[in-house]
Order: sequence, then structure tokens, then C-alpha cells
Amino acid sequence: MTDVVLITGASGYLGRRLAHRFLDTSDVQLILPVRSKERREEVVTDLGPGAARVEFVECDLESPNAFRFLDAEHLRRVTSIVHAAAVTRFNVERSLGLATNVAGTAQVLEVARRCDALESFDYLSTVYATGLQDGLLPETVNDKAPRFTNTYEESKWMAEQLVAECDDLPWRILRVSTVLADDDTGAVSQYNAVHDTLKLYFYGLLSLLPGRADTPLYFVTGDFVTDAIVALGRAHAPRGVYHLAHSRQEAVCLDQLIDLAFDAFSQADDFRRKRILRPLLADEESFTLLVEGVSPIAGGLVRSALGDVAPFARQLYVSKDVDNSRLREALPSHRFPDTPELVSRTCEHLVTTRWGRR
Repeated sequence: MTDVVLITGASGYLGRRLAHRFLDTSDVQLILPVRSKERREEVVTDLGPGAARVEFVECDLESPNAFRFLDAEHLRRVTSIVHAAAVTRFNVERSLGLATNVAGTAQVLEVARRCDALESFDYLSTVYATGLQDGLLPETVNDKAPRFTNTYEESKWMAEQLVAECDDLPWRILRVSTVLADDDTGAVSQYNAVHDTLKLYFYGLLSLLPGRADTPLYFVTGDFVTDAIVALGRAHAPRGVYHLAHSRQEAVCLDQLIDLAFDAFSQADDFRRKRILRPLLADEESFTLLVEGVSPIAGGLVRSALGDVAPFARQLYVSKDVDNSRLREALPSHRFPDTPELVSRTCEHLVTTRWGRR
């Protein structure tokens, strides 16, 4: 029997890349829940000829009965589920974050329990589901809620708890670190808070950054993540938590990120002409006072700059030592991107394309 993989979030960044990877490297059939006809058409166009092996069903994780169009015939054939759907904004509204990331995950788990042929259930989480926990981050479920910077982090931790409670399911929790680029070339097709902060830096709108110089930052590529997810399934990796991230020794620190970005930005004539200085680092108390005191009276650009950085600022004072030994044991030959080189190439791409405008 041909394997059938159900992927939620196929219209999103990682979900769509996963659909491509499964179709390009195997003969599996896919079931892709999508929110609307427009989203379906987008995915069909993106997948090209591979869409012939895809069955679409209408689904909206914000709805309390999201999977009503999945019938018994669909579920009978499903051998694997990858739950990639989520709201990933650091400033997500609490009601939306809980409805999609938590209640939505509960609905996917109920679907999984009805799949008699299910061999694996992969939940895509984030290393930030560990909240403001510092020190060693083992590849284990954190039963005790840490402190969180925002609702996004909290909602992903809450969803992890739901998954880990399912003793009847063959689950894996895959904590993904920050996706900086699509691949090793540094090309970027989806922008996140890191890209937005670098943009503010390039245009001279952010002369002060929150964080400590030695805070480690964990960056990966979309290719690294999707390849790891597919490979873990094919290796029949056992139930548990896996960190799709570098070790601390392979990560870059905040100070190094600023230097690499400055070197890349300095290749642009307009950046050099403005004589933009390297941003200074502020301690946590000072940055908090800045956000609280300046935002009400500042101009639109300054408010926007602070608003982009503030939702994740506290993480830049937390020294996380991410353990990835279980991932390396399961995938001993999996290649990790060279982080400093990836940062440099990504910054060069951002400047060349002016963050996608060219």
C-alpha cells in the first residue's frame, strides 16, 4: 500500500516545502487540509505536476470542527501526519494563538487517533517553547511551565503538553530553531522578526539593540528542517523530542551576528554614505524603560522599530545551550549549515534584494 501523508499548514512556509520534499523524493500520496479555495489554488500552482498526487480537503484550524470534511476513507489510508500549521508571529493575539496553536493541535490529535494505519505523528514546535529557560535545554518534554516572552512561545509549549500526553500515538516533537534562509545560498522567501530587525539596522532606524553580546543564536535553513523531518520519518526515529538546531558551539552569538551583518551591509554604497554606526547593546532594564517610555511619544518609524523588536527582546538576554544529541543519533549523516557563512550570505541577499523589493 502506498504511504499517505497528511500535512497541515501546507499553504505556509514549512508545510509547503515539506509537501515538495515528500513529492520530490518518494512516491507517497498527500492529503493537504487548506483553508480556502484560493489557498488550494496557490498550493496547486506551486507544486506543479506533483499536485496530481495530492488530495485537498477544506479545513480551518480556527474552527471548532476543523476536520469535518475528512471522512473515514481518508483516515483509513493515512500512515503519517505532520502537523505544521500554526500562527508563528511573536506578537500573535492571545485568543488567536490559543485557538490555532493549542485548540487546533488538539483537533489534529483527535484525527490522529482515528487513523488505524498511523505510523508516525510529527508535531513542529520551536526551541522557544522552552520560554525563558536558560542553560542546558535537553531534548525532553518540559512538564513545568517556564516564563514566556509572548503568547506564541506559551501556546507552543501548551501544544507540546497535549502531544506528550498521547501515549496511544507514535509522536515526535520537533523543536525547530529560527529559519534564517531557504537554503545555503542565503536566499530568503519568507521574512521573520530577525529579517525585520536586520532591515531596521540597515536603514539606520535601530541604533540600540536589546541583548547580551554572548547570547547564542540558533539559525537553520528551510532545507535543513524539511530534510530532517522527512529523514526522521524514514529512519523510524523513536517517540520523543528532537531539536532541529545546532549545538551551542556551532551557533553564532549576538555580537557576532551584528559584526557579520555590518560587514555585509558595508558593501552597499547607500549604507556606507549614511555612516551608520554599529548598534549598541542595552541591558534588559534599560531597553524595557525605552520601550515603555518612548513608544507613546515617538514618531511612527521609531514606534514601529521598537514594536518589531520588543516581542522577542527578552530572549536576547537568555543563554540557551541547545542539546541536539538525539537528533544526531537518529540522523548521524545529516549535514548542518555553517552558521557564520549562512548569516553572511543571508545578509548579502537581503541587501541585494532590499528585503524582497528588488
